[in-house]
Amino acid sequence: YTEAKAHGTKLIFGCETYVAASDRHDRTNRRNYHLILLAQNDIGYKNLSFLNSKGYLEGFYYNPRIDKQILRDHSEGLIGLSACLGGEVAQTLEKHGVAAAEETAKEYASLFAPGDFFLELMPTPMAEQETLNGELKRMGRKLGIPLVATNDCHYVNQSDAQAHDVLMAIQTGKSLKDEKRLKHVVDSYYMKSPSEMNDAFKDVPEALENSVEIAKRCNVKLKLDQTFLPNYKVPEGE
Repeated sequence: YTEAKAHGTKLIFGCETYVAASDRHDRTNRRNYHLILLAQNDIGYKNLSFLNSKGYLEGFYYNPRIDKQILRDHSEGLIGLSACLGGEVAQTLEKHGVAAAEETAKEYASLFAPGDFFLELMPTPMAEQETLNGELKRMGRKLGIPLVATNDCHYVNQSDAQAHDVLMAIQTGKSLKDEKRLKHVVDSYYMKSPSEMNDAFKDVPEALENSVEIAKRCNVKLKLDQTFLPNYKVPEGE
């Protein structure tokens, strides 16, 4: 945070969370969905920290998980983004169709303050993503949920894709010869240039504009010049 400020770079505090398909305390259902949370202000930062902690302390089951109820209770100051193909809107669309996906999108929008939930469009050249982008554009117009252009980024340059593939194989303990291992099927998870993003979403300029709008709205200011200590209640005389 300090280094970013020193270099004139605005740092946005956020987290890709796992939302349990059921209750976060449930240890029978492993299914979960991705959701991006970004802190707009100090309240949002505290809620982000709280949710992250509860995900580990109460919801951990293969991954740290929150659920919709705790998110509804602690969404003040947070912006929610629908995430990638692993998000619940995308997963519902794939498995249960358009009508069900619309209901899921409306449910997520209701968890946040009006205008604080966005449907994410990504420039990943995959048939599944292109189908999702088309449906989200239609859904956003129909439901009045704003769109935002984002970029699923796992490495800086496109030429880094092979090295990243090797790292994924090491992480999962697999050989590069194993065709069934976890891997990306395209080499486009790199940091896109403004012109590339403009070309990808020239038909929805508002999605590009909203990425800037979200950045403007995220203004957490850490109080690094203060020391916060817990107030321990100890026995008298101790």
